Amino acid sequence: MNLSQAFKMAAKSILANKMRSLLTMLGIIIGVAAVIALVGVGQGTTKSVTDQVQSLGTNLLTVSITGRGSKTTLDYKEAEEITNTPDIEFAAPYNQSNATVKNGSESTSVSVVGTTADYLDVKDYSIAEGRFVAQIDLDYYQKIAVLGSTTATDLFGTADAVGQSFLINGVRYKVVGVLATKGSSLTGSNDEIVIIPITTSERLFKSKGVKSINVQVADSKKMDAVTTELETALGKKFRGDTNSYRVFNQQDLLDSFSSISDTLSLALGGVAAISLLVGGIGIMNIMLVSVTERTREIGIRKAIGAKKRDIMIQFLIESIALSGLGGVLGIGIGIGAAELVEKFASMTVVLSIPIMGLAFGFSVFIGVVFGLFPANKASSLRPIEALRFE
Repeated sequence: MNLSQAFKMAAKSILANKMRSLLTMLGIIIGVAAVIALVGVGQGTTKSVTDQVQSLGTNLLTVSITGRGSKTTLDYKEAEEITNTPDIEFAAPYNQSNATVKNGSESTSVSVVGTTADYLDVKDYSIAEGRFVAQIDLDYYQKIAVLGSTTATDLFGTADAVGQSFLINGVRYKVVGVLATKGSSLTGSNDEIVIIPITTSERLFKSKGVKSINVQVADSKKMDAVTTELETALGKKFRGDTNSYRVFNQQDLLDSFSSISDTLSLALGGVAAISLLVGGIGIMNIMLVSVTERTREIGIRKAIGAKKRDIMIQFLIESIALSGLGGVLGIGIGIGAAELVEKFASMTVVLSIPIMGLAFGFSVFIGVVFGLFPANKASSLRPIEALRFE
């Protein structure tokens, strides 16, 4: 018996029991669709976060001051001193606190950042109106503020905010600038923000010392060298107490998240693959039933000269056809499910051709593995016993 004839017989057998065949394939269909959709969501999430981190630049360092031991703080002058090197393009010490801002009857809770002039460049903001914080504002403890676009709208509506006054925790500040809309990032909205001089923020929040420093390195190839320089300088300031500070590389965040997301995608794919195994068991079960139902047919075929190999190939092809067709349907449903998730859940989904190929290949492999036992059982039937079967 040639392969084309075996495929025709397999198709005839499957079409003769359409509902049973569909239910048999259901496990494979669900498994393949789940693998494609879940891995797509996982890879989409990875891409979304990676793009956001890379948009900030991989040449950024963040220095966190935890303040332990005999010296617990670092003032902004010291922060500027240790970051004043040729390899550092911009450095912005800053403190961040939540506060209530109010203008007349309009009030909202926002993040208030006390910082220096370099914060504009380090965070890649741009000015829509007015100006940013300047050195003279720090030197004279000026009560001025630069508003994020959303905060400006919340407090002043469509009116021009520059030159107007508002309250931060009951203290009056004058608006000197409004930032251009930037959108959201990993840390939340970049537009619901108020920026004031760091010297003023220390008085406003009664908190001395710098909590963090954002550093932009001029050449990304010198990240390690600058990190070492900063750690050495901080070590001198804190007398070797390494628990009082930490220098964090933006690329480290990217690498860590990529590792976590890869593990998560693998776990999601593994969970979905269990459905494929369950589907394989279903295929083996239905093929065993098919062998029992067609015992007399097998006996007749053997009696007229069919070899053991011919019977085995026929049932194996039927098993592979069921799993392969289930795999194809699963791919279609998986792509559709992924697109629905992207559309209605506002999530980034990345469909991977290799993952589709792997899922389909695994579904066919399942058909081979779980079809071998029924096929072998069918081929091993003795013709006389098969013909006697009722």
